[in-house]
Amino acid sequence: MQKASISPPEIDSADTSPYASPDSKKLHEAAERALDHYLKPEPPSRNSVDRAMQMFMVAPDINSEAIAIQTYETFSSVSILLLDLADSLEDKPRHLAMAIYHLSEMGLLLAEKTLDSERAIALA
Repeated sequence: MQKASISPPEIDSADTSPYASPDSKKLHEAAERALDHYLKPEPPSRNSVDRAMQMFMVAPDINSEAIAIQTYETFSSVSILLLDLADSLEDKPRHLAMAIYHLSEMGLLLAEKTLDSERAIALA
């Protein structure tokens, strides 16, 4: 016994086109915008600073000398911490800590030079 197969009716492709009439074109465009809004949202625009991760901020009206002083103090603290850490290490970890210490010392020298320049400008 054979089952009767039902064939789908023939549909003219012009009848199914979303662009068949001006109204259907508008509806199709509206539907596309709605789908794009929910399914393809635009990534949020990011500033140069990611606001969600911002924990510290330099006051915009702070003078340059104060920034130089704080930078110098920060590098001094880091250098001391690294020397203490290097004393408790051996071999490769000690060499790594000493390399970071030397980088912090270079930063300290740069901050000191900046501070000297700021003071010279202030005295002039």
